[in-house]
Amino acid sequence: MFAGRVVALHRYPVKSMGGQGLAQAMIEPRGIAGDRRWLMVTPEGRFLTRRELPAMALLHADLAPDPADGGIVLSHRDGGALPVARPDGARPLAVQVWGDPVAAHDAGDAAAQWLTDRIGRAVRLVHMPDAAVRPVDPDFARAGDHVSFADGFPLLVATVESLDALNRALPSPIPMARFRPNLVIAGAVPFAEDGWRVLRVGDVTLRLAKPCTRCVVTTQDVDSGAVPDPLEPLRTLKAMGRVMPGARAEPIFGVDAIPDGPGVIAVGDAVEVE
Repeated sequence: MFAGRVVALHRYPVKSMGGQGLAQAMIEPRGIAGDRRWLMVTPEGRFLTRRELPAMALLHADLAPDPADGGIVLSHRDGGALPVARPDGARPLAVQVWGDPVAAHDAGDAAAQWLTDRIGRAVRLVHMPDAAVRPVDPDFARAGDHVSFADGFPLLVATVESLDALNRALPSPIPMARFRPNLVIAGAVPFAEDGWRVLRVGDVTLRLAKPCTRCVVTTQDVDSGAVPDPLEPLRTLKAMGRVMPGARAEPIFGVDAIPDGPGVIAVGDAVEVE
């Protein structure tokens, strides 16, 4: 029986912006409560990420100090902060995340202008209301599974040992933050997570759907968005055979996961694997 433990939990309130480490996290159907429920979009509603705008690495989002508020606080590495209230009942805006249309609420002109001034192009900020349902890819999901503004799945799981194995092969080591996982586990054989099907952490059960394919965001410095080497770690992952089977052979690291129900996960919790 695998005897691992949770060593880190991460939440990213706004997709592609900096987030925070957590001592414990409430798991909801969409993933960690408050994770990627906000999104920066073009004025037309197309989603924006660090793939297109590496300068988003300079932006950070925290949940508002009062959880009942449901809002966030935006900040920039060079200074300045802006509280943004949860825009319930605000002007609706149809947004597009990959191929998924999602009904969102616009966070207003003040947030849009604050971000526009710092990004250097016109953008809007939107929030996914509780009533919005964005289904998980039916090839990997059960009826009723849904996701936030994350790329496709409620949670991303990674292991310390897999990062260690990758770093031994890289010209220069990189931090786990390059991969933006929600749940980090220690105690596994490197890349054992590829074969896991179910994780149990306390009273939370996670279904592991598939390995996570990786993109150019992993080449960017997590604090600045700078690209020390445009080929790494993607080139080394491919050289190690860490690729998704198929014609495109995309590099993989970590696994996408779907919670079976709500519950609390804390750093230090034991992990059981099937």
